[in-house]
Amino acid sequence: MLCAIHPKLPMRSKSATKDFYIGQLGFRQFGGDFEGYLMVEKDQIQLHFFEFPALDPKENYGQVYIRTTAIEALYQQARERHLAIPTLGHLENKPWGQKEFSLLDPDHNLLTFGQSL
Repeated sequence: MLCAIHPKLPMRSKSATKDFYIGQLGFRQFGGDFEGYLMVEKDQIQLHFFEFPALDPKENYGQVYIRTTAIEALYQQARERHLAIPTLGHLENKPWGQKEFSLLDPDHNLLTFGQSL
């Protein structure tokens, strides 16, 4: 039986990744401090990051879809903090019954947040 998923995304700089996820998005680090590896969590979400110093952010296709019950508040927080929202990533209702927006982290991992309409 499957019970959880914890995506692993690439990061060039552990400190930059921590600053973004902990400082900007309100996650917290958990599970210890490992060289070249980072684990963060918020509410029911866990994300893992592995060090990839040679990563070219323009060629990174890391993506995660995160369901939420507070889409408006998250979007407002992202705008207030001037986080990187892609051109097509602004808050909107989608034909598949979700209200969504997206962010890019410092390594261009795409985080899409969605709430059921």
